[in-house]
Amino acid sequence: MSLKATIQADMKTALKGGEKERLSVIRMLLAAIQSNEIEIRGELSDADVMQIVEKLIKQRKDSAKQFADVGRAERATQELAEAQILQGYLPEQLSPAELDALLTEVIAATGATSMKDMGKVMTELRARAQGRADMGALSGRVKSRLAGS
Repeated sequence: MSLKATIQADMKTALKGGEKERLSVIRMLLAAIQSNEIEIRGELSDADVMQIVEKLIKQRKDSAKQFADVGRAERATQELAEAQILQGYLPEQLSPAELDALLTEVIAATGATSMKDMGKVMTELRARAQGRADMGALSGRVKSRLAGS
């Protein structure tokens, strides 16, 4: 079953179960998926759907931070709750130890030695850790590792 089909099935379950918040988040996700499918005039792969989910999670976390900064804790909590619902559509996150091992492996495989090679490393990491790691945080780890090399 594709990720999109799973999301659609979850929408039906949320609708029948009366889970209003979950239903709202799933509908928003399906709207984003449909918008992208219209844009490319075709079906999205599971990897494409994961990218959309990651993008929406990042938006929710950024919004939560902005709401928290202006003292709207209730709204920030709601944004984080939505991000948590979306997180359920991504594979299990890699542990810090697994990320370090993957980073070491990718740096060795690409032959990266300096910051000039960051693009190569990030491209490979994105392919291997899609949906299983925060790419922003991973980027910071890559920078510190390559700067220290």
